[in-house]
Amino acid sequence: MDGNTDFSGVSDECTAEYILSNVAEVVERILTFVPTKSLLQIACVCRLWMNCARRVLRVQQKLTWVSASGPSNYDGHALCHSLAEEVENVYLLPKTVLVMVDSETFSGQDSCYKQKKARKTHHSPDSVEELNRLFPNGCDIMAIATPGVVLTPSGSHSGPPKEFQEGEAGYAIMFPRMEGVDIRPFHFCKCTISDSHLEEAGLVNNPDLRVVLLFGYEAYKPGAARFLNQVLEPLARSKALIAGGHVENVFSPERECCGRGSYGVVGLALSGPRIQGASVLLEQDVSSPKAAEATIRRLKAANLPERNTLGFMFACVGRGHNYYNNQRNVEADSFRKVFPNIPLFGFFGNGEIGCDRIVKEDYTLCDTDTDSLQHGYTTVMTLVHLG
Repeated sequence: MDGNTDFSGVSDECTAEYILSNVAEVVERILTFVPTKSLLQIACVCRLWMNCARRVLRVQQKLTWVSASGPSNYDGHALCHSLAEEVENVYLLPKTVLVMVDSETFSGQDSCYKQKKARKTHHSPDSVEELNRLFPNGCDIMAIATPGVVLTPSGSHSGPPKEFQEGEAGYAIMFPRMEGVDIRPFHFCKCTISDSHLEEAGLVNNPDLRVVLLFGYEAYKPGAARFLNQVLEPLARSKALIAGGHVENVFSPERECCGRGSYGVVGLALSGPRIQGASVLLEQDVSSPKAAEATIRRLKAANLPERNTLGFMFACVGRGHNYYNNQRNVEADSFRKVFPNIPLFGFFGNGEIGCDRIVKEDYTLCDTDTDSLQHGYTTVMTLVHLG
């Protein structure tokens, strides 16, 4: 015998049933074309399909995102509606999700202190619960409201990024569990900040720490600046890249220790040998498209691969079109001109955190201190490569 199964005289239906019940290679190949939510349901059919589904999920490590801009014709924020539709078709199992929405039309469990009552708002705990229901149990969701949003449209790495300084807009970046990459969300307030908690979050005594995305809220409150320095001082001495800024409101994770209106910081600590990062600071004197492009082009010195790389833009609310003589989308367009295949995300906030720095393998472009990490009327432009 030649070892091949003889299917002569057997109906096509029986042949297909045999293959789908016994040939793992065929089943696994078919399942690569199935969105993750359906894949998890298929895994319940039998042991073979469960094992094949697990192997497929392990190799689907390419991050993705959903973004939206309004105005929305539905109840709830435009991003929530887009997520409800598009999350059904993603090809990864989210482990960490970073959500950013505009604070004018979305407020979470706490009201935004600059909220304009005359504007239509999409808020209340129901919106937060809806967001949480869209993702699997155990998924870490960090959701933030900011004065303005920078996003790349869904479905295309090469689509032009857009700056939204007003109006309804938001995005959700979904990070799967990735080999060689450890993403730890953190949330500190005045009641929880301590050396042990910083270490537990991977922010200190962590030789594999490469990038920290850090966002402060209620930064105008007395004591907030001193509190932020407690977080930034050990990070400034590390080899990690630090980038972020001050936002309006954090509505996920919930505040369990401090009451409404208390200051704090949230963020993501990215550790692992595969992670690389680079950032440049667009200073206050960068006020023309030519100067913006020249500064952003300095990121090319990092030589980061474009595959599996994200761009982040953290800009002051005082910049944007008002800073460039009513020319819109200047910095986002400059980024796309230099990096046409890297998606760009970020926000317009109430202060920026970051500096010129490259983190690649075991060296950095420059050393810095706490004072040189905090700025106003600037933009921190950042690349994060996830291997």
